[in-house]
Amino acid sequence: MLDTVYRDLGSGYVPRWHADIIDPESAYLRPDRCTLLVVRHGDEIVATGAVRDRGPAAPPNPQWVADRFPSGTTAQLCRIYVRPEHRRHGLARWLVRELGAFAAGAGGYTSLYLHTDPAVPGAEPFWRSLAREVCDERTLPGGGQGIIHFELPMPMPAAV
Repeated sequence: MLDTVYRDLGSGYVPRWHADIIDPESAYLRPDRCTLLVVRHGDEIVATGAVRDRGPAAPPNPQWVADRFPSGTTAQLCRIYVRPEHRRHGLARWLVRELGAFAAGAGGYTSLYLHTDPAVPGAEPFWRSLAREVCDERTLPGGGQGIIHFELPMPMPAAV
């Protein structure tokens, strides 16, 4: 996950945005309705993806986006990352499918939300192939944060 913030985003580690990367246990493993998936190839971690039990905050996100995706009923997909040399093999789609199934099975979620930075190579076309755009901040006055907010269909819970 740190590869993303250093290699793809170029921001480096920013505690207020990336504390979950340093403490994934508190962010994803302890809460009942959160999870973190890790894909390994041999001894190497090649992909990650997570579900958080909170929606986007305002600020920095537009208030109407935060209102549309309230914490508690929003499953936020995050930290979906595939190392460049392992991309285009279906890992990200598999992660999205599994994380959606987790959110549906966790109960209480009514929406599946994510945001992405279109500067990450391949991110924008990937998410446009799976999700519906809710807000492209690049079109807002001042450009907002330059990110794109998306909603995915909430899968039906698996039959027991």
